[in-house]
Amino acid sequence: MKTTRVPPGSAFDPALRRISLAVVLGTVMTVLDATIVNVAMNVLGRELDTSLGTIQWVITGYTLALSMTIPITGWAMERFGAKATWITSLALFLAGSALCGAAWSPGSLIAFRVLQGVGGGLLMPVGQTMLARAAGPERMGRVMAVISIPAMLAPALGPVAGGLLLDRLPWRWMFYVNVPVCAVALVLAVRLLPRDVERRPDSRLDGLGLALLSPGLAALVYGLSQVGEDTAGTRALVGLTLGVLLVAAFVAHSLRSPGRALLDVRLFGDRSFAASAATLFFYSVAVFGVMLLVPLYSQAVAGAGALEAGLLMAPMGVGAIITMPVAGRLTDRLGPYRPGIAGILAVLAGVAACTRIDASTGTAPLAAALLVIGLGHGLVTPSIIAAAYRTLPRTAAPAAATASQIVIRVGSALGAAVLAVVLQTLTRSSGAGARAFIGSFWWALGIGALTLVPALLIPRRSGPAGETVG
Repeated sequence: MKTTRVPPGSAFDPALRRISLAVVLGTVMTVLDATIVNVAMNVLGRELDTSLGTIQWVITGYTLALSMTIPITGWAMERFGAKATWITSLALFLAGSALCGAAWSPGSLIAFRVLQGVGGGLLMPVGQTMLARAAGPERMGRVMAVISIPAMLAPALGPVAGGLLLDRLPWRWMFYVNVPVCAVALVLAVRLLPRDVERRPDSRLDGLGLALLSPGLAALVYGLSQVGEDTAGTRALVGLTLGVLLVAAFVAHSLRSPGRALLDVRLFGDRSFAASAATLFFYSVAVFGVMLLVPLYSQAVAGAGALEAGLLMAPMGVGAIITMPVAGRLTDRLGPYRPGIAGILAVLAGVAACTRIDASTGTAPLAAALLVIGLGHGLVTPSIIAAAYRTLPRTAAPAAATASQIVIRVGSALGAAVLAVVLQTLTRSSGAGARAFIGSFWWALGIGALTLVPALLIPRRSGPAGETVG
């Protein structure tokens, strides 16, 4: 598939619109599925007659499968082609969804969620790669705004959809609802995605790299998920230590095997990519930490139910959807630096407003703060992801998509873990109530401020040939 160079102001051509439609519909349910189940833990435990600790693996198993699958994205696209990889991954997610709905025990549900995660882990990086290849640097901001749509919808619609489904239908419909959407997405993928022409049937999988990186990432995510849950700290320490050792061993392996490793870590030698990846990491820690705190605050302090807690997240999604199309156009016209910095500052302003919450003021001030965070979020995500691709050769797109998804996944898990521990610590020292949440939001604000350090290193503007300078 060749990249057509177009003037920076050009709109999407029909081919790019077709790819965008197929990618968005294919990824939206996988992203929503990561949050839609969060409000159902108590219901699932009761219906399947098991403990909350066991049913928590419905979420953890899905997350671990996602993390372990992402690293094989580049090899799978090279070996089988992007379209074939996409269709196979979507079929796995559809099958996993149908089987989850038919699960007869906690063990079967967890196993089928793992199958879902295997399919879902490939979809986002494959979608990013297809769009990046089709758009080229001149339209990178707008296509990254397109691929960001599912991520924007997840915090707003996931908990709300989960609450609505549980209020009106059996829990199984949280999974069955994916089936018709994924079926339509499969038909669109077959009809709309371009034929695979860039593939190497003789491409060999880096078995050693896979044995190091995938378990390493899974161990890291598992260890982070256990922080605050494991009172003795043993599981968290073992998971984090094992994860760090395996990932470090993979980095050494990748540097010794340039061009043959599962993921080329030399990508981080590119200034724009490295700065963007670091920005995405710190940003994910802060924002996903806030997304953990807000529903907890609304239930523990404001006395809201599961559906009300989900609805409180809606302003964030609304704000993101408002600014996201603007972010794409601004990024293509001005480069990613200014929209990205403006978005980060807006997010920090919104998180700062969260530190002023009080139980006596109700949830309206918090909803307003989340709207501001969403407005910033809609600017940050497309521009920073676009910055990661702008100075890389087209052949590096699969590796860049894989690396950026790994950074976001680990940062998200770290954000949830750190803020959970902070909240628990402050609750023990100051008692349950708004004060503990205020202190936790201050921590989120401090972590978010660190995002500015690498963001200021992103090249400032785009040169005439799509090169970044400054």
